[in-house]
Amino acid sequence: MHQIFYYEGEWLTEEPKLTGPMDHAFWMSSAVFDGARAFDGKAPDLRPHCERLMRSAAAMLLEPKLTVDEVEDLCKQAVRKLPKEHAYYIRPMFFARRGFVSPEPESTEFVLSVYESPLPEGKGFSACLSSFRRPARDMAPTDAKAGCLYPNSQRALREAAERGYDNAVICDPSGNVAELATANVWIVKDGVAKTPVWNGTFLNGVTRQRIIGLLREAGQPVEETTLTPADLLSADEIFSTGNYGKVTPMIRYQDRELQPGPVCRMARDAYFSWADSQPEV
Repeated sequence: MHQIFYYEGEWLTEEPKLTGPMDHAFWMSSAVFDGARAFDGKAPDLRPHCERLMRSAAAMLLEPKLTVDEVEDLCKQAVRKLPKEHAYYIRPMFFARRGFVSPEPESTEFVLSVYESPLPEGKGFSACLSSFRRPARDMAPTDAKAGCLYPNSQRALREAAERGYDNAVICDPSGNVAELATANVWIVKDGVAKTPVWNGTFLNGVTRQRIIGLLREAGQPVEETTLTPADLLSADEIFSTGNYGKVTPMIRYQDRELQPGPVCRMARDAYFSWADSQPEV
């Protein structure tokens, strides 16, 4: 597998071993990350992923020593060092070394991982409604892409797998649909594409925002609105958007069999057409 890492001014081909039991990030979860993609020598939307990383660091009381420009440049350097015929996952991270309960902001360090990760073919996935929920914004650092937020997603995925599904629909504290365990969720009803309005309990995904813009540019009606579990049961189409798989149709929800629909295909085609138009890094 092709991979490269950056830590403390060095480029490495082997994963650096960084943490120990006294590191704050190891025992108090003071770590944030972001995920971008590179394929065909291009890294679509890399900049907003790097910008979100910086916002996540601030939300988790960290003080990065790098600027967003420097992080973006390191990500591009990494991509240029790897064969461009493969697809990669780009994962920059900030984490704290010291602290007791609160991290010592000045102990913040940076590490970058870029590794081969093929894009899913987009054939479709199944999902069920999860018994787990997203926390409210005053219960957890929901404004950060932080590792400490992911255990409920992990539990939701395990629960779904045990029921025979690939993914899980997770609600917010009010019982409305928030997102999937690993991506943002969309439905199509009567020709209108709908996705949960961002309410601070889940990430306003970079790919989600990109698809909203691309669909509207194509003349497709899009609504950011409140969705309930019942809305998914009556939807004409359901699909996901996210950095890992970009746009992927849901082909089974609960006991409903679904087909990849025209709006999902439009969104997927529009995304990859736009990505293809971007310059190489």
